[in-house]
Amino acid sequence: MNEATRESLRAGLQLGLAALVATALLAGTYFLTRDRIGAAEHRARMQALEVVLPAARYDNDLLADTVQVQAPAWLGDEATTVHRATLAGAPSALVFETVAPDGYGGPIRLLLAIATDGRVLGVRVTTHRETPGLGDDIEAGRSDWITRFQGRALGDPPTAGWAVRKDGGDFDQFAGATVTPRAVVRAVHRALQFTQRHGDAIRAAAPGDTLRFPTAPDAPRAR
Repeated sequence: MNEATRESLRAGLQLGLAALVATALLAGTYFLTRDRIGAAEHRARMQALEVVLPAARYDNDLLADTVQVQAPAWLGDEATTVHRATLAGAPSALVFETVAPDGYGGPIRLLLAIATDGRVLGVRVTTHRETPGLGDDIEAGRSDWITRFQGRALGDPPTAGWAVRKDGGDFDQFAGATVTPRAVVRAVHRALQFTQRHGDAIRAAAPGDTLRFPTAPDAPRAR
């Protein structure tokens, strides 16, 4: 074996050893940190849920007690994750990761908590692509508009009131941006209607189940 071949083999062995050491270090780092990373992710997700559902309202693991719901006529075409809150073993609320599909800039993603008495506990926008300076007033950090759903329920206001003022409803629109708040109002109203109609089925399902609801909301009656 000549010197050039020996040098090539030596270099190959050194590279292989370096790769092995690097792999071992990465694997060791992963095993040492995965629990902490998982715990941090869990805390972050729980903190997001607690913005719409106060911690005093539940004592179960909201991230473990979920079902998937496919109800396109009610909640949009995407599957909706529903977190089921319980307190002392009794149902206390449902938290929807839902969407307003008809925002001006596209879908508006929402977290929406509804108590077992049918009242809204909280609503927050998680992501959107609405026009900066106009439609982004749906964000809690920009205005208090989104907080005005808290405490509302079906019948409060009456059905006709679940619209923006431009459409004869009870909810303000934004100057130069009616489509955005209109989409959110509709999404919240539909979620309340869906909960009234199908909430018992959601609460009775096993954790992890996927439920499908092909029905649609009742058409508004002529006035």
